Amino acid sequence: MRKPLFPLDPIKARYYYPGKNFTETGSEGCDKLDPETIEDEDVKRMFLEVETEPIKQVYRWMMDHRDDFAPTTLVLGLKNNGRDPIPERENGELYHAILVQRPLHTVYELDIFLANVNRHLSEGGYLVCNCRTSSVKKAVIYRSYPRGINRLYYGFHYVWHRVFPKIKGLKNIYFAVTKGRNRTFHRVEILGRLYHAGFEVVYESTAHGEFRVIARKAKDPITEGTPSSSPIAKLERVGKNGKIITVYKFRTMYSYSEYLQEYVYEHRRLDKTGKFYHDYRVNTMGALLRKTWLDELPMVVNMLKGEMKLVGVRPLSRQFFSLYTPEMQELRTKTKPGLLPPLYYEKVQPDTLEGIQESERRYLEAYLKHPLRTDWKYFWGILGNIFLNHKHSH
Repeated sequence: MRKPLFPLDPIKARYYYPGKNFTETGSEGCDKLDPETIEDEDVKRMFLEVETEPIKQVYRWMMDHRDDFAPTTLVLGLKNNGRDPIPERENGELYHAILVQRPLHTVYELDIFLANVNRHLSEGGYLVCNCRTSSVKKAVIYRSYPRGINRLYYGFHYVWHRVFPKIKGLKNIYFAVTKGRNRTFHRVEILGRLYHAGFEVVYESTAHGEFRVIARKAKDPITEGTPSSSPIAKLERVGKNGKIITVYKFRTMYSYSEYLQEYVYEHRRLDKTGKFYHDYRVNTMGALLRKTWLDELPMVVNMLKGEMKLVGVRPLSRQFFSLYTPEMQELRTKTKPGLLPPLYYEKVQPDTLEGIQESERRYLEAYLKHPLRTDWKYFWGILGNIFLNHKHSH
């Protein structure tokens, strides 16, 4: 059958649907799972029998076997954009596994839905879900339209489904028109939303163009703070005397990336800058901003507020700060963090956490003895490395 020139809905174009071997950028997380580690027999059976099958086959398998499942397993079929109430068990006890029979990108208020699922699961209970992510949608659009037109169409698709839902004012227009149907999420955002809802991801894969996740309830949903998707990111960091400060940066990562730090740390090693090697949470524009140091520019606000200085150790998140030795934690909090970290002063940058701490120790001990002289020396050394040796932000 010939490829239609203008399919009515390229997102559902079955002729050019990404195949089983479609790999999404950055999907190197929990892609290997020993089924014996799954503590729920229904989830284990599903993983062994249909995990690599097309999603319609997975849904059909759920329906065909729902009478065989334990009473603690719920097959959740959502009809009203995910706003249906989750049925309670007759005895009032919690479920041990919830299999969601609807792609997450079609759920209207995803955070509320995931938090609701969390509350209906017992501690350690499993959530099995799937989503058509932005990379898959892009692949379908590029295969469904002629060259040139596909780029133009994808541009409109990106602005409508990725930009409008994240900007105040435009967001209201988007949801009034779409009712939240067929949203577009990046894989990173789906993972981040799961962690925000209190889950930990034990398995993720992309098969037949669908991103699939098995997650386990680890804690209650996070209620403090509001996830931000605005161009200016507000990040909580450990400042002087251990005080938590809000650091401003141009957003370089996908939304909800801040909730994935521990997950990424488990699967990625640190590079020579003290950041994660090839951090897939960084988006395309973010990579450009980091290369030109423009992402750090809003930190000038923190300097004007007296929370940071020009040269100093990098402001760290609580999670990353906890990886430091108690001695280095105490030493770090004796001074304000800085915009230009001493790491960029080194001719050969360390590529281990121990090496990074040693580099920062040398700076901090020198700074506490001679503050002005040390910052003056490090300032020119860092600038030399940036402009002559092409060091850049990460």
